[in-house]
Amino acid sequence: MISWPRVVLFGDSITQFAFEANAWGSLLANKLVRKCDVINRGLSGYNTRWAKLILPRLISKKCNDQKTLAVTIFFGANDSALKEDNPQQHVPLEEYIENLKCMIDYLKTIDITQDKIILITPPPLYEKDWETQCINKGNKLNRLNSVTGVYAKACVQTANECGTEVLDLWTLMQKENKDFQVYLSDGLHLSDEGNKFLESHLWQILEKKLSSLQFILPYWNDVNNLDPQASLLQESD
Repeated sequence: MISWPRVVLFGDSITQFAFEANAWGSLLANKLVRKCDVINRGLSGYNTRWAKLILPRLISKKCNDQKTLAVTIFFGANDSALKEDNPQQHVPLEEYIENLKCMIDYLKTIDITQDKIILITPPPLYEKDWETQCINKGNKLNRLNSVTGVYAKACVQTANECGTEVLDLWTLMQKENKDFQVYLSDGLHLSDEGNKFLESHLWQILEKKLSSLQFILPYWNDVNNLDPQASLLQESD
């Protein structure tokens, strides 16, 4: 069997939806086709409290034999839900920080070093649109952008302390007082523009790590048609 390297995307619904048409995960997978598998392990509605428990069931020492080159950890949109209005998903800030550290520490125990780990902060919350979503479900607004920002800042600080990469979506999408509504489809999840924004910034990080990857198996016109076995059945790493 040919061992295909891989990048694992681990997160909540924003990751689960990443393989929809023109979404950030599918854009990455297209750039890495025949070089690396992009694996989606997004779990809609999940927070870091649940994520740290299931991570060892999703990425193990055995599966890391398949050359895990990078792992994104993309949580916070649910952790930062308001406790009084959404206790099911809310995780206190200090616990959120410890959960991120716990996941980083676990990955390091299976030889996925901190330079292969990328934390992604939650994007900003456009409260007006998200409130409409909440009201349509018979609820009131259960998140605030200012609170999401506190969790995003904690995510960045945790990455700096642990020596991992970090993509600070919350700050970047609001840079220079930009109207960030365009990046969100419903106030919380990404629009087409938001997916492009995330992918382009994440690729700047990943490209440095993956630039040496070569195509797996030769181009079709490089195959020796008189002796295809010589081209296709070579020993490979």
